[in-house]
Amino acid sequence: MYLRSNMSKKKRNEKLRRSLSHIIRKVFTENPESTLNHRQVCSLIDVKEKALRKLVYTILEDLKREKFISSMSHGTYKLSGSTNYVTGTLDMTQRGAGYVVVDGDDSDIFIPPSQTNQGLDGDQVKVQITKHGKSRKEGRIVEIIERERTQFVGTIKLSKDYGFLVPDNSRVGTDIFIPKEKLKKAKDGEKALVRITKWPKSADNPYGEVIELLGKNSSNDNEMISILVNQGLDFRFENDVLSEAETVTIDLDPKEVAKRRDFRDITTFTIDPQDAKDFDDALSFQRLENGHIEVGIHIADVSHYVRPGSAMDTEALKRSNSVYLVDRVVPMLPEQLSNLACSLRPHEDKFSFSAVVEMDENGKVYNQWFGKTVIHSDRRFTYEEAQEIIEGADGDMKEEILLLDKIAKILRKKRLKAGAMNIESEEVRFRLDEEGYPESIMIKRSKDANKLIEEFMLLANRSVATFISKRGKGEAKIPFVYRCHDKPDTAKIEMFNMFINKFGYEINTDNPNAISKNINALLNDIRYKNEYSLIQSMAIRSMAKASYETKNIGHYGLAFDFYTHFTSPIRRYADLIVHRILQETLTSKKHQYNNELDDICKRISRMERKAVEAERESTKFFQTLFVSDKIGQEFDGVVSGVAEFGMFVKMDENQCEGMIPLQDLPGDRYYFDADQYMIIGSKTEKTFNFGDKVRVRIYEVSTKRRRIDLELVE
Repeated sequence: MYLRSNMSKKKRNEKLRRSLSHIIRKVFTENPESTLNHRQVCSLIDVKEKALRKLVYTILEDLKREKFISSMSHGTYKLSGSTNYVTGTLDMTQRGAGYVVVDGDDSDIFIPPSQTNQGLDGDQVKVQITKHGKSRKEGRIVEIIERERTQFVGTIKLSKDYGFLVPDNSRVGTDIFIPKEKLKKAKDGEKALVRITKWPKSADNPYGEVIELLGKNSSNDNEMISILVNQGLDFRFENDVLSEAETVTIDLDPKEVAKRRDFRDITTFTIDPQDAKDFDDALSFQRLENGHIEVGIHIADVSHYVRPGSAMDTEALKRSNSVYLVDRVVPMLPEQLSNLACSLRPHEDKFSFSAVVEMDENGKVYNQWFGKTVIHSDRRFTYEEAQEIIEGADGDMKEEILLLDKIAKILRKKRLKAGAMNIESEEVRFRLDEEGYPESIMIKRSKDANKLIEEFMLLANRSVATFISKRGKGEAKIPFVYRCHDKPDTAKIEMFNMFINKFGYEINTDNPNAISKNINALLNDIRYKNEYSLIQSMAIRSMAKASYETKNIGHYGLAFDFYTHFTSPIRRYADLIVHRILQETLTSKKHQYNNELDDICKRISRMERKAVEAERESTKFFQTLFVSDKIGQEFDGVVSGVAEFGMFVKMDENQCEGMIPLQDLPGDRYYFDADQYMIIGSKTEKTFNFGDKVRVRIYEVSTKRRRIDLELVE
C-alpha cells in the first residue's frame, strides 16, 4: 500500500513538472526577445508557493542545459537565438504532420499538425523550435519563406455556390476552395489544374482558381501532368520565354564564326540514344604529325544564345534541368534551342564550346585547350550502331571508333584502379504503342559504346574543373560550381555489410578510402549471380548523394579530386553556368557570379532530386499500367525487399515490383525479424530473405497509387 501511494505521488510530481516545463517553454517562445529572471517567470505563470517557485528554478536550469534558453547577466534568461529559429524544407505526411529538413543537420524537426501554419509540402519555411527532446526536436512554422508550388492537379468537387479541388497528392494536406466565378464551368469529378491565389489567416483552406480543365486529355497525359505539378515542375513555357526563343535562328553569324577555332573540316560525329533529339556533345578525331591523337570534346554552346538575366535564362534556372518521363521529355529550354539551334545535329554547322585534348593511344594527355569553336557533325550514330562496330561489324569511321573505344577502356581501368565505383547501370525502358500504352518492358544495360562517350565526357568535366581550380600562384580563387560526392557514411556502410551478410558476403570497412575498391571486388565476384542487381542497388543506396557545391570536396564515386558538369548545357543549368565561368576565365577574367552561387547550387541540387522523383514515379505508373490487364496471372520472381508490413517481389518477366502484405503470407503467422532482416514463420520457421526465388500471382493493381499487390503461390 505504501509503495502504491509513493508511486502515485511520484507520478503526480512528474506530471506537475512536465506541465510547468511546458508552460515555461511557452512563455519564452511567445516572448522570444524578452530577458526574464526567475521572479518574472513565476509572476507570468502565477506561481506563488515556495515549493513551486523552487521547482520553476530547477526547470529553468534544466532548460538552460538543453540550450532551449540561455543564461544572461544578473540571473536572467532568454530564448536561445542560435537554436530557436532555423530555416528548411517542409516534408508533409499524409496524417497532416510535417518534418522540416535543415541543410547540414541530420535530425529533422517534427511539426505537429496544429503547428504547420499553412505550410505546404516542399515549402521553404522558418521554424521556431519549441522542444528539444532526446530523440528529436519539435517546432512550429512561423513564416513561409517561399512556396515550392502554387499549382496543383486534382479532382473538382462541386457544391451549389463553390467548389473544392482535392489534390492528387495526398501529402498536400489540404483541399483548395474555389469560388463559383473561378471554376471555369468545371464539372463535378473533372480533372483540373488549379492555382492558389491567396490563403487568408482566418481561413482553413487556401483560395484558388481553375487554370486549365484537363478532361479532354488522355488519362496518361493527366497522370504525367499531375506527377510534374506535384513535384513543382513546370510542364509548359510562358509566352515571353517562347517569344524570346523564336528570335534565335539556326543560321550562324559569319562574324562570330571568324572569332572561333574552326573544326568543320575535321572528322566529327555524335553517339546518342536512338530516340534522342537534343544532341549535347560530339567528338572529333584527327592524327597529329607527332603521332599523337587530338580528340575534340565539343559541347553545344548554349551560353552563346542564352544570356544572363534573359527570360530564357530565368526560366532555365527555375527548371534547373530537363525531366525525362517514360513517354515525354520536359526540356529545360524551349525546343527552338534544345532540338534545333543548339543541338549538334548531323550535316549542320554549329557553335560549340570545346575541350580539345592531345593524347597518345594509351590515353596519356600531353596538352589540352578550351575555347569557343564551330563544328560540323559528319555522322550521327546511335549507341546500337556504334556498338556493332565495336563488336566487329564494318561501318563508317570504324578506325576512329575502335581507337577511341580502346582509349576509353584504358581511362576507365585507371579510374577503377584509383578507387572509382564500378556501377553497371540498368535502366527500365518501355516500348509504347501509338496510343502511348506500354507494350513491353526491357532492361537497358550500358555497353561499350555508352562507356566510350561516358569516359570522354568524364575527361572533359574533370579537365575543366582542374583547370579552373589550379590557377597560377597569386591569382584569386574563381567562384565555381563543382559536382561533389562525399565519402560514404560509416553507419550506412555497416548497414550494407549487414545486408550482404544475409548472402554470406562481407567487405572490409576499416579503411574508408578503400571501401569503393572492396565493393567493386564484391560486385565483380557476384556479377553472374541472382543477387547481383539487389546488392548493387543497395551499394548505391549506401553511398552519399552527389550535389552541386561551391566548396570542392572531390567526387568519391569517380575517384576525382576535381569534378564539374560541363558537357550537357542543353539539359542542365549547372553546365550553362560552368560554360560562362570558363569563358570569363579565358577572356575577360571578370566573373559575374559570386555570393549567389551558393543559392544557385542549392536550387539546382534540389530540382535535380525532384526530377529524379518525377522520373521514378513515371516509371512506377507505366509499370502498373503494363500489368493492369494481367490480374490473376502468375509470374516467377525474386524477393527484393522485406519490411514489418510485408515482402516486395520483383517479377522476372516484366521487371515490375509488387508487395505481399505480411498477414497474407499463407501457411503460418509470419513476423519480421529486424536483427536477421528476414521474414520468419512462427510455427514452421520458414524464412523469406532477399534474393529468394518465389512464384506470385497478381491480384490487384492501382495505377493511381502506383501499387501492385501480389499473393504467394505455394
